[in-house]
Order: sequence, then C-alpha cells, then structure tokens
Amino acid sequence: MADAKITKYIFVTGGVVSSLGKGIAAASIGRLLKARGFNVTIMKMDPYLNVDPGTLSPFQHGEVYVTDDGAETDLDLGHYERFIHTSMSKRNNATTGQIYYTVIQRERRGDYLGKTVQVIPHITDEIKRRILDVGESDENYDVVLIEAGGTVGDIESQPFLEAFRQFILDKGREHVMIIHLTLVPYLKVSGEMKTKPTQHSVIKLREIGLQADMLLCRTQGPLSSESREKIALFCSLSPEMVIEARDVDSIYQVPLVFEESGVGEKVAHRLGLKKRDPNLSGWKTFVRKISNPAGYVRIAICGKYTDLHDSYKSILESFVHAGVENDCRVEVTWTDSEEIEKKGAESFLSDVSGLLIPGGFGERGVEGKISAIQYARENNLPFLGICLGLQCAVIEFARNICNLPEANSTEFDRTTDFPVIDLMETQIKVTQKGGTMRLGAYRCELSEDSKAFKAYKKRMISERHRHRFEVNNQFIDTLQKHGMKIAGTNPDNGLVEVIELEDHPWFVGVQFHPELKSRALDAHPLFRDLVQAAIEYKLRLQELETVEHIDEND
Repeated sequence: MADAKITKYIFVTGGVVSSLGKGIAAASIGRLLKARGFNVTIMKMDPYLNVDPGTLSPFQHGEVYVTDDGAETDLDLGHYERFIHTSMSKRNNATTGQIYYTVIQRERRGDYLGKTVQVIPHITDEIKRRILDVGESDENYDVVLIEAGGTVGDIESQPFLEAFRQFILDKGREHVMIIHLTLVPYLKVSGEMKTKPTQHSVIKLREIGLQADMLLCRTQGPLSSESREKIALFCSLSPEMVIEARDVDSIYQVPLVFEESGVGEKVAHRLGLKKRDPNLSGWKTFVRKISNPAGYVRIAICGKYTDLHDSYKSILESFVHAGVENDCRVEVTWTDSEEIEKKGAESFLSDVSGLLIPGGFGERGVEGKISAIQYARENNLPFLGICLGLQCAVIEFARNICNLPEANSTEFDRTTDFPVIDLMETQIKVTQKGGTMRLGAYRCELSEDSKAFKAYKKRMISERHRHRFEVNNQFIDTLQKHGMKIAGTNPDNGLVEVIELEDHPWFVGVQFHPELKSRALDAHPLFRDLVQAAIEYKLRLQELETVEHIDEND
C-alpha cells in the first residue's frame, strides 16, 4: 500500500517594515513550485479586526478582491491567482475578525462546556483549523503557503505567529518551512548596507519560537558576500539561505530572479519534495514581452480613488497581461472624475486611445464619469465600463440619446422619474453592509452577434460580481430602441450583464468585474480586445494626421 501524501507548509512572515511585498514573494515561490509540477495554493492571514475588507475604504486597504464563492478578500489573493493560475476561495483568507467571531459564536452556543475561552488554546486552535481545512482538503495540495499579514513584533500578529509555532510542533519540523522577508537598507551617508534591522527582526521571530529557514532580503542594490555571511551568522543560517531580493522593474520578474538564486530548488529540498526541473519558458517569454514591447498605447482610467493605485490593482495588472498579448505596453493615464466635472472631459481624454471606467460606490465624481463616457461615445473612443462604469454608461445614453434628461440611478437620486439603474430586488430589505452585496461568480449568456461573444468565443461565461444596483429592466425596450444592445444577460434571473453600442467601434459595459479573472499567462478577453481596439484607434488617428499633413503641403 502506497504511503499517503503528506502536505507541506510554508509560512511567509515579514519584518523591519510593512509593504515589503510578502504577497508577491509568496506568489513567486508558488509559481516556482507550480512550474515544477506541484499542486500549490496560498493563504493570507490578516491581523485586522474587520471580518473582511469589504467595508474598508479603498484608501485604507486598496481593492477588495472577490472570489468565485463570493468572499471579499485581501488584494494579495489577486496576486496569488494571477501568478499560480489557481482560483482562491473564502478558505484562502482569514482575518482576526473572522477568527474571534467564530470562537465567540461557539462560546455563545456553549460549545466549550463552561471553560474559560482564551487566546491560547482557543484562538490559536481556530487558526490552525483553518490552515488544515485547506491543507487537508480534497484538492490534495502538495504545498500550502501561508502569508502572515503585518510585521513581526506587531501586537495584533502575535496569535497567528503563536499558532504557527504550535502548528510546527503538531506537524513536524520536516514538513514546515519558515521564509522571512526582511529589509536591508542602504545608508547613503555612510555608503553601506545595514544588516542590523534584519538581525533584530529575526530575534523577534525567535522570541516567539520561530526560526527562519530562509531570508529574503529586500535591497536596492546587490547584497555583498560580506553582508550575506554576517546575516547568516547572526541569524543561524547557512549563507546560501540568505537570498538577495533586489528591486525589479516588474513584479513578474520576481519568480525569475528567485529562480536564479536557487529559491525553488532550495525550498523543494528543504521540504523533502521530489527534485524536478522547472518549466518557466512561458513565464520568461511573458516577462520578455513586458520589457520589450513593439509599441505602446495610452488608456485613461477615470475614477475617484486615483490617488491610491492599489484601489485598481487588478485592473492595472489586467492591462499588463492584455498588453503582452497585443505586444504593446499600456500606459495608464489617471483621470480624477471630479476634475472632469470641473474642467470637462476633452482636456483629459483628447490624447488617449481608450477609456476605462471602473467600479465604485457613492455619488461623488459620478457626473464626471458620465461626461467622460459621453466623450468616448461621441468620439468613437474605445470604452470599457466595469460595474458602476456600465451603470454610468446606461445613464449617459438614457439622458442624451433616449431623451430622458433626468435619468439617474436611485443610488444617487432616490426620487428620479427615470430610474434606469435601480436597487436589486434582493437588496431592498438588506440593512447590513458587510458581505451582503451580489457577490461571486454568476453565469452570463452572450449574444452571438456581440463584441463580447467575439472576445470570449463562447456563448455562456461565468464572471465575478460585487454590486447592489442593476439596470432597470423596465427601461430595456427604450434603450434597445435607441441603439443600445443588451449583449449579455443572466439566464437565471434576466439581469443585464453586458451592454454595447451598435454604431460604435468598441463600446462595452459589463456589470461584473472581468479584471478578477485575468491571469499573467492568460489575459482576460475583454481587456485584450479593449487594448486591440485602442491600438486600432491610435493608428486611425495617425493615418488621419498623415492625410491632413499631405493636404496642407499640397
């Protein structure tokens, strides 16, 4: 009888400062293991008390990443999916709020039989249970990576790190690896890299009872052999396990940089995994095309969170993927919708070749988005509207083409006579904010004569949603009569999912969030075709300018 497969676990922690890139590091290691044929997934443990990031401001936390099963999760799950091409679920993200909420619910039911409920063992047991829920699932994973949010030494991270210590005792040290991401700063005044912050970070890790097996040292320049040996000596590691993680131009270079340092082989060896040669040929081609595109195209993102680009992280990465498939670099122009309200759309959009209106909530900046869409419609500028972007496109069309000047969404005007966008019927009695929207994957049936069908090349698709408002079906006949195509609907409830304009080169609005399904080696078809349309728009303008120049010379 063959021995049962033993799942291996990698804990990724961070020290010295936050925002070092633990998510990218975990995703990159996952990519290297997957390139070796191992079945891999990644978890994110977030130390904040919110149940999930769904009610957090984008300025606080960046984008909310939604999974197929409707979980509102940390944006790092987007990196995981894009790098390892594996769909995540609600099990892949746990927060302190979720952990405590579950334990308190059990206490209220009397599950602890009158015992005093404490951080140890009850909170730590729940953390371990969630890790095992993934590691011992039917997916039969070879490796589970667990990224610990925050920085070693943070008070709120301590229960997670203590749970990791206990988990190692339960599973055995040979089945668990600890990778610590740290910072080796360069002091310009003294002209040297300082290893002391890394030493202190590892000391804090040891105080908790965790010994790092590998250090990923973020640096701006090369890590000297002297610094490497010094770090290794004071951190009880062999020098080969101190890895230089230098800054790179693209996050997609990180797996290749790690592979050059032997990270994939060293991780596999440390965990006792079978030695395999990696297949990174497709990834190398992808990275080469990012660095050396044949051309470029400029596309505007018009929103109200443009000061924090992480608010639109998945959209930005989708443009990278789509650019590679079109052998073109996409230059994003950030356009504040409130500024368009003040100065008009033309001053911001006259020099771009495409427009994207992303999702969002609230009335602020909406009229600017509507003005931008009007400009795109009237000037044949390629357009993609996502969620609120679709809704604004419907409002603009109803006002200016369907002769309904007061058309609006009841999100912005509850008394409008023409509620072309209205609250979903299932949302009317909802009072709580967190986790109550239409969330997760839903089916959409496409019309075969639509641009969306041409992009997807299939009639039935599934995409992820996050919204409360929808196109009001009472106005569909009016919209269609004036030239708006309902290109996709949900076959189960008849909700509008995709709209297009028949007399426009490329004008598409979707109620779902296509950016959540774009992958590094598999660009989302709508982003791919938007970029292609933008390239064609740019070429048309260049041809017109050439003709005009010839006419002037004649």
